[in-house]
Amino acid sequence: MALTIYDASVPVFTNALTDMRAWLDKAAAAKPEAELLAAKLAEDMRAFPAQIQMASDAAKGAVARLAGVSPLAMADTETSFAELRDRIDRTIAFIASVDRAAVLAGDDRPIELKFPNGMGYRFTGTTFLTGFALPNFFFHVTTAYAILRAAGVPVGKGDFLAHLGAPLTDL
Repeated sequence: MALTIYDASVPVFTNALTDMRAWLDKAAAAKPEAELLAAKLAEDMRAFPAQIQMASDAAKGAVARLAGVSPLAMADTETSFAELRDRIDRTIAFIASVDRAAVLAGDDRPIELKFPNGMGYRFTGTTFLTGFALPNFFFHVTTAYAILRAAGVPVGKGDFLAHLGAPLTDL
């Protein structure tokens, strides 16, 4: 069976978002929430909550564009781990609710991204997913992870790949 655009999007986004949700539990046990909500890697970068918000936006926006539907609107107003967990849950629920057949039909769908400055990109669904959506999504996922690591939260590669479960011991 060939890898489909659905296989390369919905489960990938869901797995990473589920892993991110678990990081919040580790973070809450390790450091004061207020400290982590303000944490960022560099002064010119957005703080930890924004990285989760942008990962959420990237996932739901990508699946919606591929399927030709409107993404679930979410205001970027989360100010607590509980609110970030809820946003992740709503994002996962939204992308799971999008019709698989509609996503599959999006591989050749024309997709245009327009930026506020008037510039943008034109893609097919496949080039959008592989060239923009997944790299953009994982930029924010990785940045959120790096912020937690830099702040001293004990997350490691196993947390980044937690969706795989425990490694096999009989190889």
